[in-house]
Amino acid sequence: MAKSHSESGKADVDNRANQLNPNNDVYWQGRGHDQRPDGWESRSDDNSSDSSNDSSNQK
Repeated sequence: MAKSHSESGKADVDNRANQLNPNNDVYWQGRGHDQRPDGWESRSDDNSSDSSNDSSNQK
């Protein structure tokens, strides 16, 4: 049975959300790690603070 447009769209949205979520292994795999590394909380906090500074500078 073929997926409907909305089902494939949801899969795309879910995949993107996983890739942007440092709590998800897919996030780290996309950045060259086999799995979420030890100490990932401090690494993801550093990355998110850089992003928030970038977006606030664009206003």
